[in-house]
Amino acid sequence: MDLEITVDQLKQQLSSATPPLLLDVREQWEFNTASIAGSTLMPMNEVPSRAHQELDEEQHILVLCHHGARSLSVAAWLRQQGFDKAQSVAGGINAWSRSIDPTVPLY
Repeated sequence: MDLEITVDQLKQQLSSATPPLLLDVREQWEFNTASIAGSTLMPMNEVPSRAHQELDEEQHILVLCHHGARSLSVAAWLRQQGFDKAQSVAGGINAWSRSIDPTVPLY
């Protein structure tokens, strides 16, 4: 399983019968500004203390941030922790807004 997926792949997976967990690792103000419906907010700095309590190691987890750098770091860390199905969304919510859903604000 690749460490990164595209926003087109994200769109397909979110509309599947068994959608993955969309984990948004941005800050609260960013999430309030622009987010994807159904996503779960867990700011990057909280992931180490919350991941093992709140996430399922067996679940497919897609990690999202603004442009893809934080999510790539978090996805790699999650994999090191045994979350083998963690993937980062390349380009982040910025790419989602530009390519998939222009109603999601750019910031």
